[in-house]
Amino acid sequence: MEFKAQEIADILGGTVDGNPQAKVSTFARIESGKPGAICFFANPKYEQYVYECKADIIIVNKTFQPKAPVNATMIRVDDSYAAVAALLDYVKAKKYKRYRGLKSRVRWSAKIGKKVYIGDFAYVGKKAQIGDYTKIYENVYVGDNVKIGSHCIIYPGVRIYPGMVIGNNVILHANSVIGSDGFGFAPMPDGTWKKIEHAGNVIIEDDVEIGANTCVDKSQMGSTVVRKGVKLDNLCQIAHNVEVGPNTVMAAMTGVAGSTKIGEHCIFAGQVGVAGHLTIADNTTLGAQTGVISKITESGKVFMGTPALPYKEYLRSYAEFKKAGKKQH
Repeated sequence: MEFKAQEIADILGGTVDGNPQAKVSTFARIESGKPGAICFFANPKYEQYVYECKADIIIVNKTFQPKAPVNATMIRVDDSYAAVAALLDYVKAKKYKRYRGLKSRVRWSAKIGKKVYIGDFAYVGKKAQIGDYTKIYENVYVGDNVKIGSHCIIYPGVRIYPGMVIGNNVILHANSVIGSDGFGFAPMPDGTWKKIEHAGNVIIEDDVEIGANTCVDKSQMGSTVVRKGVKLDNLCQIAHNVEVGPNTVMAAMTGVAGSTKIGEHCIFAGQVGVAGHLTIADNTTLGAQTGVISKITESGKVFMGTPALPYKEYLRSYAEFKKAGKKQH
């Protein structure tokens, strides 16, 4: 897909500084821009690349004042970072077309919206609902009575169990699993474990992105809920009956045990572990490999270590650990 500088400026509400007829057909990073590409410049530490870049168009902030000649045509906007995101969304929307792979299977009672892409070997179950402009890639399983909103992207190998609910603008990366049984077993007198059936579901609200190989388990009763704007990295585990608050982000290999409630705007670094039946306050930050075994009630605090300690307290403790280690040697 090819665009001229003036067309892009009109889409973004910006102005052209240079050749309005400059043409681009691909995106590139500012440090590796090439002819025919469009880049964006937002971070001042990359300014040197603006002057070296071989791309034909660079999106910059209106306030940017070059300190040397710029070969590329510049498109000036209020916020270059937001502008390139908007442009990517525009390009993605233009690429949508209705397609149903010859080797896919869509049950007759399923309701499919307009311009939905369904790849080969994908399966869409009975009475499932797929919203407009959604892409269901190859080898995806969508169970009976699943509801998927509009403008979603379901990458290859995703499994969505029957009865799950997916909002609008949701991205599920390869091999993520939505709605598997929670880890619930009751000890029996003879020493064996009896499986506890899980009759609930998972609700994923709008604008959520879930990484590759992440699992969100369905609830025993009621719903496991991932609220609007949540971002989960690869290899995360969200257990049954958990609620993840709006706009919370979790890095890779984070695990949250059953029935825990996570507040909004929380940040969990990699390999965080949270025990079950806890409440985590809004705006909580957990450093890498933090282990939380008790509730966090005060908003806006930072924790590190296992068991989790307030950040400054952790640093003092760590200093003592180092001293003790040196004395032993």
